[in-house]
Amino acid sequence: MKSASRISVLLLALMIMFESFALAAGVRLSGIRFHSGSKHDRVVFDLSKLPKYEANLSADGRELTLDLADVSATGLARANFHGSRIQSVKYQVEGDRVKVTFALKEGMTYKVDTLKNPSRLLVDVLPGKAASTKNDAIKLNPIRVKPANPSGSSGLEKTEMAPGLTRIKYSYHDKDGKVTAYFVEADNTKYTVKPALARGQVPGRETVSGISDRYQALAAVNASYFALSGDILGVTKIDGLVTGTTYITRSAFGTTAQGKPVFGTINYDGQVKLGNISQGVSGVDCERGENNLIIYNRAYGSRTGTNEYGVEYVVRGGKVTAINERGNSAIPTDGCVISVHGTAASYFAPVRVGDPAVITENLGQQWNNCPNILGVGPRLLTSGKVTVTAAEEQFPGDIRYGRAPRSAVGVTKEGHFLLGVVDGRQAVSHGLTLTEWANLMKKMGAVDAINFDGGGSSELVIGGQIQNSPSDGSERPVGTALMVMKK
Repeated sequence: MKSASRISVLLLALMIMFESFALAAGVRLSGIRFHSGSKHDRVVFDLSKLPKYEANLSADGRELTLDLADVSATGLARANFHGSRIQSVKYQVEGDRVKVTFALKEGMTYKVDTLKNPSRLLVDVLPGKAASTKNDAIKLNPIRVKPANPSGSSGLEKTEMAPGLTRIKYSYHDKDGKVTAYFVEADNTKYTVKPALARGQVPGRETVSGISDRYQALAAVNASYFALSGDILGVTKIDGLVTGTTYITRSAFGTTAQGKPVFGTINYDGQVKLGNISQGVSGVDCERGENNLIIYNRAYGSRTGTNEYGVEYVVRGGKVTAINERGNSAIPTDGCVISVHGTAASYFAPVRVGDPAVITENLGQQWNNCPNILGVGPRLLTSGKVTVTAAEEQFPGDIRYGRAPRSAVGVTKEGHFLLGVVDGRQAVSHGLTLTEWANLMKKMGAVDAINFDGGGSSELVIGGQIQNSPSDGSERPVGTALMVMKK
């Protein structure tokens, strides 16, 4: 009995020891699953939570290595497997670092996705021709690398991804810890920037990498503030169509029809005249509230999604073509729906089918001729000077104060576009205040810059690959992204 008791105690001690090792590593890798399908070979990593990881493709494109940090692989079955695109796999475990290397057949590319609940890393290997053509145009070609200072003070890495398109990683230490930021600089003679809606409509939410893939962008960064529903919070205009509004005067970034960048403040002034009755617009492509007048256009999808407690006027060809008192009207692709509630509905009560309809939207002189606009803010830099306008633009405290992950767009003195993110709320980077972020954008060469949505939304994608470490531990679906496209 004593011998059995000693064995039980020993086993318990060993279990506690192994459990301690697993906890010390932070993340447990419990299994790796494989499937070879018609479109791709998929490898699924089952994890206790999402780890920090890097995916690296060898110069010849024949080896893909997934490097997982702070991970325990105790008891992991290291099965070998092969499929239509993956030839073999090998494992390297060193303490709490796990490297899994896949030998690929010629001409393959890859994509890494994450799931949060349950925690999974998904690695898809697929033929290069079947992948987004953006990856064919982006071939890594290091042009200048300055490794991090051994003392840990700072490090600058620059990589030419394509002619005139440069990836920048910058890290440094201050008295409070480490800061890590990522940028992409795009030559304005070769590239332009353009906003895109998540899933191509409002409301909609999608990851930055998903938006980038869908539009085959060379790079993309998260942009607008948004509601949980996916409604855009800020004056937004895409391809000449207004898709979001606000009645607070805030900073905006836009481009002219020739692709010239525009910075400034913006406000929305909309009027709808049906028959002989005019009313102000409460918002565009957003939820209809009490006593509101909302314009729903083709960017909102196929239907308004409203309830029956209002009246909706379908407008096509400058006339009211239908009146609906049941809500959820179909939105014509060549017109819009004017949805009214309460007092706004009572004003339009005399309107009948066939009455003329005139819609006027005024964004201000410098903005009316810009086909693409992102109303975001606050302003960070103006003509080379730090000009953080968070107080003037009435931003709430969670944006104005403290250090956080941040995103921004800037323009250099040469006119090149500079998209950037700084990580925060994690050991690899504590984040920055708005003023610190403005100074870092200036250090990277921007003379004009504007802040985008931050926090868990901050994400930079280049060539379809996530560059930074989003603070949620995975990609957060967002409302819009600003993309870098070839001219």
